[in-house]
Amino acid sequence: MALIEARELVKTYRMGSGEGDAANEVHALCGVSLSIEAGEFVAIMGASGSGKSSLMNIIGCLDQPTSGSYRLADERVDQLSGDALAAIRNRRIGFVFQQFNLLARTSARENVELPLVYAGVAPKDRHARALACLEQVGLAERAAHTPAELSGGQQQRVAIARALVNRPQMILADEPTGALDSATSEEVMRLLAELNAGGITVILVTHETDIAAWARRRIVFRDGQVVEDARQAGRVAHPHPGPLPQAGERAEHVGDPPMLGMRTAPPSAGEGGKP
Repeated sequence: MALIEARELVKTYRMGSGEGDAANEVHALCGVSLSIEAGEFVAIMGASGSGKSSLMNIIGCLDQPTSGSYRLADERVDQLSGDALAAIRNRRIGFVFQQFNLLARTSARENVELPLVYAGVAPKDRHARALACLEQVGLAERAAHTPAELSGGQQQRVAIARALVNRPQMILADEPTGALDSATSEEVMRLLAELNAGGITVILVTHETDIAAWARRRIVFRDGQVVEDARQAGRVAHPHPGPLPQAGERAEHVGDPPMLGMRTAPPSAGEGGKP
C-alpha cells in the first residue's frame, strides 16, 4: 500500500511584497507526482534550489502545496489546518536534521523525551520509552549526558532516538550526515538502514552519492521536477543486537514538538531562487 501519494504538486513562493507580479514568483515544485510504498528506503537528491526541500516539507506536513493533492497513509492532508497537520506529524513522522537540533542544557534522555512531553505521556512512561530508544541506538549509558558531552555522531544518534520515541511510520532525514565525518556517517546510515529493515519507511535528502547508495530507490530533482526515479540495490546493514521499534506501534498523541531545520519560508536569493 502506498504510504505517500502525491499528485501534480505545485509549490510557488512569492518574493517581496508586490502583488500580481509573476516575475516575483518562484516555482519550487512544478507538477510533481510520486508514490512511496510503506517500508521503502528512498534517497532524494538534487542541487540547491532543485525543489527537494520543498517536497520534503510537504511530505513532512510542515508546509502545504500551492496546488495538487497529497495523501499520507490514505488520508488527504494537503488542505488540513495547522493543528491537524501537527497531530499527523506527531502520530506518523519522525524527523532527523543535519544540525541535530538538541536542547543544549538538557540530557540525552530529556531530549529524547521531548516529543512525549508534547504528546502528554506520563513521566514514568516517557522516561522508560526514552531510555529504550537510547538503548536502540547504543547510547543507554550516555542518557544523563548533555549534547556538549557527546560527539557529533552520538548527538545524531540521540536525534534518531528522539525521532523514534513516538513510534512513527516514517522517518524523514534532512542531510543527516552533513555535519559528520565519513566514519560516523557510515555508523548513522547503518542505523537508519537497520530501522528500515525493521519496517519503518525512511526518506532522506542528501547531496552525497555514497549516502544515497544506502537507499533502495533514488529520486533526483532538477528545477522543481523529478528527472530520475530509479531502483537500486541499496547497502545492507548488519542486524542490530536489540529489538527495533515496529512501524505503526504508537499511543494516541496530542500536541506537537517544535520542528526546526526544515524550511517553510521562501528561500534567499543566494540559494538559487528555489528552496
